[in-house]
Amino acid sequence: MNISYRWLKEYINLDYTADEVSAFLTQIGLEVGSMEEVETIKGGLRGLVIGEVLTCEQHPDSDHLSKTTVNVGNGEVLPIVCGAPNVAAGQKVVVAVVGTTLYDGDAEFKIKKSKIRGEVSEGMICAEDEIGLGASHDGIMVLDPSAVPGTPASEYFKIESDFVLEVDLTANRIDAASHIGVARDLAAYINQKHPISYNRPSVEAFKVDNHSLSIPVEVLNSAACPRYSGVTVSKVTVKESPEWLKNKLKLIGLKPINNIVDVTNFVLFETGQPLHAFDAAEIKGGKVMVRTAEAGSKFVTLDGVEREMHPDDLMICNESAAMCIAGVFGGLHSGVKDTTTSIFIESAWFDSVYIRKTARRHTLSTDASFRFERGTDPNGTIYALKRAALLIKEVAGGEISSEIVDVYPNPVEGFKVDLSYANVKRLIGADLGKGTIKQILGALEIRIENETETGLSLLVPPYRVDVTRECDVIEDILRIYGYNNIELPTQVNASLQYSVKPNPTKLRNLIAEMLTAQGFNEIWSNSLTKTSYYENNSALPIESTVKLFNPLSNDLGSMRQTLLYGGLESIAHNANRKNPDLRLYEFGNCYFFNGSSLKENPIRNYREEEHLGVFISGDKEAANWSIPANKTSFFLLKSYAENILKRLGFSVLNLKSEGFSNELISEGVQYFINGKKLVEFGVVSGKTLKTFGIENPVYFADFSMDTVFVELKNNKVVFAELPKYPEVRRDLALLLDKTVQFNQLRDLAFRSERKLLQSVDLFDVYEGKGVPEGKKSYALSYILRNDEMTLNDKQIEKIMQKFVSTYERELGAQLR
Repeated sequence: MNISYRWLKEYINLDYTADEVSAFLTQIGLEVGSMEEVETIKGGLRGLVIGEVLTCEQHPDSDHLSKTTVNVGNGEVLPIVCGAPNVAAGQKVVVAVVGTTLYDGDAEFKIKKSKIRGEVSEGMICAEDEIGLGASHDGIMVLDPSAVPGTPASEYFKIESDFVLEVDLTANRIDAASHIGVARDLAAYINQKHPISYNRPSVEAFKVDNHSLSIPVEVLNSAACPRYSGVTVSKVTVKESPEWLKNKLKLIGLKPINNIVDVTNFVLFETGQPLHAFDAAEIKGGKVMVRTAEAGSKFVTLDGVEREMHPDDLMICNESAAMCIAGVFGGLHSGVKDTTTSIFIESAWFDSVYIRKTARRHTLSTDASFRFERGTDPNGTIYALKRAALLIKEVAGGEISSEIVDVYPNPVEGFKVDLSYANVKRLIGADLGKGTIKQILGALEIRIENETETGLSLLVPPYRVDVTRECDVIEDILRIYGYNNIELPTQVNASLQYSVKPNPTKLRNLIAEMLTAQGFNEIWSNSLTKTSYYENNSALPIESTVKLFNPLSNDLGSMRQTLLYGGLESIAHNANRKNPDLRLYEFGNCYFFNGSSLKENPIRNYREEEHLGVFISGDKEAANWSIPANKTSFFLLKSYAENILKRLGFSVLNLKSEGFSNELISEGVQYFINGKKLVEFGVVSGKTLKTFGIENPVYFADFSMDTVFVELKNNKVVFAELPKYPEVRRDLALLLDKTVQFNQLRDLAFRSERKLLQSVDLFDVYEGKGVPEGKKSYALSYILRNDEMTLNDKQIEKIMQKFVSTYERELGAQLR
C-alpha cells in the first residue's frame, strides 16, 4: 500500500524526515519496502517557464511553421519556430528552454538549440500533452493573460513533489491500510519520545440541507451485511476534480476519474473505509435492497464483463435489479456518469468471509475487497460517510438531501481482554512499568475499563481484528515500545534436549549439503497447484486429489500429489530464459484424499507425505575447448539417487528393485525395503514434457522421506575393519536377449557367490554390427575378495565359471 509523506503530515505534526518516518514504521511492524520521491507530473516541469509571444510571423520557407519571439522573463527574448496552428502574438504560453528534458512515457528527449529550415529556434512552445498536463495536441497551451513571463511552470501549475512509502502490510494489519491508520500507529510510537497525537479531519459541519431525496434501505441478509449506512446528495455537478484532489490520488498511484468517484477513493485511502456512489436515478423504485443473488443470474460489472452470479454473492439492488457486487465491484449502469445530478453514497460493513469468497469466485481484486476481506471498522461507517458528503459538496456542489440511513441491528462493542502485568514482563522480558503500558494502550485507543494491582481489564476497538487475546495486546505493547529498546541478557542459558532419532532436520540438511556440493539448486514450489494436472491422469487419479472449497484461482485449486509438476514448472521457466542445464531438488509435502467417508473422524480421509524430488535436465557440463558437451542421462540420475541412499546408510545391494512405467515416467526403476517403496526414478514421459513446453529430456527421482525416516530407525551401522587382503577384478562379455536387465545379472551373481563377491558393475552395452537381431552385448566387471586369505587363480576361475554357467542356464546367455 502506498502512503504519501505529505498527505500523512496532514494528520500528524511530523518534524521527522521521510527517511526517519520510514525507519519508524518498519520498527513498529509496518515494514516500508521502498521509498520513492515522486511528482504529480514526471520531471516536475523543470526547465519549463511561462512565456509571452511578442511577435508571430509566417516562416519564410514553410507554409505550416511560424517564426516567433518569446519573452521568457528577466528581459530574455528567445527566437522559437513553432508548428502549432493556434500560436499568435500576445499569448501567454509554456516554453521549454534549451536544456529542458521532456518525457513521453518512458521515453525522453532534450531540447536543443537548432535550425529549422534555416531559422534559429532556441526552445519549444508546448502543447499540454507534451508536458504531461493533458492529452490534447490540437495546439499549444494558451494560458490566462494574467500569467507572468518567467514564472516557473512548476510554480504556476502547482506541481507537487512528495515521498511515497510502500508499506508492506501483513494480512492481520488491515487497520493500517489508510493514512489515518498509519498516522495512529506512528503517533503512538513517537509519543514514547515526546507528546504527540494524530488528528482526524472534523465532520462537525455535516448537516442535512433538505429531505427531498430520501432513499430507504432494506437489508435482507444481516449475516453478510451487519451494518449498512447511506446518505443522498442532490444537485451535484460531475466534472474534473480540483488539482489538490487529483494530485493526492496521482501520488499514490491512482488515476483520477471525476470529482465524485475521486472523493470516494480519497476517503478510502484516508480512513480505510470503502465507499460507493450510486447514480440516484438508477435506484429504481427509490429503495436500496441488500440481498444475495439468485443462482445463475447475470450481472454486468463496471469493466463490461457479464458474470454469472452465485447464490452466496451479496448484491446491492434496487427494487427490480442488481446494481453492484457488494464490497467488490460496481455495476456498469448504476455508477456515476457525466449526466448524474443526484447520488446515493454507501458506507457499509460487510462480512469478510462473504466478500472473500465472492472476490475469489469471480477473480476480482479491488481496493475495497482487499479491505473488506480482512475486516474493516464496523463503527467507522458514519464518519467516512459524513467526510465524503462534505468533500462532495466542496468539489461538486450540491445539497445533502436525506438523513443518514444506518441499518445496524447488532452494534459491535469490541474485544474484552484481561491483561496481567506479570505476563507482560514474562513475555517481553523486561519490566516496562505500569505507566508506560497504560500510555501505550491509550495511544493505541485500547480502552482501560478496570485496573487492579495485578493487571487491567481492556476493551480493544473492533477495527483491531488481530488483537483478541492477551498475548496479542502484549505484542502490540512491545511493538510500540520498540523491539530494539529491550536489552539482551548478558547470560545465556542452555539445556540438553532429547532428539528424535533419526533427526529429520539433520537428515534433510545432510542431503541438501550433499546435492548442493554437486551443483544442485534447491527450489520451493507452491503446495497449491492446478487441478487440471490430475484430470484423466492414471498415475495420480483425480479421485485422490485434495481440492480446495474456496480456491484463490483456477491455477491454485488443489493440493499437490507429487513434486514433479512444480519442478517441471521451474524447469520450463528456466529453459524459456536460456537456462536449460539444470540440477534441482526440493523437499516438500504431498497430499492425498483417501476417498472414504468417516463421519466420526473426517480428518482420516486425508493423508500427508513428505517427499524429496531430484531433477536433472540438459547438459551436465557445457561444451568448451577441452571437452565436448556431456548430456545428463538416466544413469547419471541413478548414481545421484543411489549416492543419497548410501549417504543415509542404506545398502543398495540389499534393496529390492523393479522396473516400472506409467503415464508420467516412461522408463523407471523402484527400490523397495521391507516391502515399502523407498525411491523411484526414471525418464519423464514425452507427453508430460510437451504439456510444459520442455524440449530437453528430464530425469526425475522421487524419494519417500517418511519411509526413509522409519527405516533408518532399524538401520544398524556395523563397523568393519579395512580388508587386509587384496581384491581382484574380472570381466565378462555376454550375449543376451534384449529383455534381460542388469539387475537380473547382478542378483544371479550374488545368489551364486555370496561370500567372496563384493560388487558387480555394468561398464558397456552394445547393439549393432556383429550382434544378432534381438540380442545385446553386456560387459560386466566383478570384484572378488577373501577377507581371510589372498585369492589364487584357481579359486577365481572356479567362481567365474560358476557365473557363466548360471547365466547360460537361467538367461540363455552366451560368452563372447
